[in-house]
Amino acid sequence: MKVQNHSAVTKAVDLAAKSWFVVAVIGQMIFACYVLMLYWKSAALGDFERWNSATGHFYIKGDLLGNTIFGLHVALAAIITILGPMQLVPKVRSYAPRFHRASGRIYIASAFIISLAGLYLSWIKGSVGGLEGSVVITMNAVIIMICAFFAVKNAIRRNIASHNQWAVHLFLAMSGVWLFRVFLMLWIMAWRAPVGFDPETFTGPFLNFLGFMVYVFPQAIVAFYFLAKKSQVSATKWAFSGLVFLITIGTALGIVAATIGLWVPRM
Repeated sequence: MKVQNHSAVTKAVDLAAKSWFVVAVIGQMIFACYVLMLYWKSAALGDFERWNSATGHFYIKGDLLGNTIFGLHVALAAIITILGPMQLVPKVRSYAPRFHRASGRIYIASAFIISLAGLYLSWIKGSVGGLEGSVVITMNAVIIMICAFFAVKNAIRRNIASHNQWAVHLFLAMSGVWLFRVFLMLWIMAWRAPVGFDPETFTGPFLNFLGFMVYVFPQAIVAFYFLAKKSQVSATKWAFSGLVFLITIGTALGIVAATIGLWVPRM
């Protein structure tokens, strides 16, 4: 079925995407505050042991290399969380192109560094979730680096449309760790218990499924978004809009659960 009311259905697609983006930015700013207050503040005070209140075992006294890599990893987490949304705001690109290019370079460099640091922490220091956790984190790191590579490649070639599309892919890939926490807390809030995984070992079928859903599924949603924007079929546009509105509701609830149950208590 062709689009009958092109204006209305197109607005629905844009509204769905913008609604999720606004909710995500609010949630990510809360997460950035959490990272700054837990990791940056404790580092400034010399209280490095406090890092393990959230990560379990990544700070080890005397492990200069491992602690440095972990410190860099969490330092960049706050930076990319703040810079990421700015890369996708059209007015920033239009009115502050130099800032967009400079912050974009920092964002891309951070994408590669944080991915490599994550691989080191997972395979050398050991992932909290064991082998399965390391595999899931590796999958996320590979996706991030692929998206970053193509975003840079298309920017250099001045293929702006493809660059913008890969930038959205990269933003969702870089948001994977944040999404994991949001939907984990939504799951726990819904069941009022850690169903489907062992909270002590942080392993279980649900965590493997969640890793796939927050690292791979968002890439499909981005592809669906650009397909829906170009499509002349109303059903495609309405399907995307309805799906993303549902995801937005889940994201908002997960942010509330993560803020109350995870982030604020550790700030």
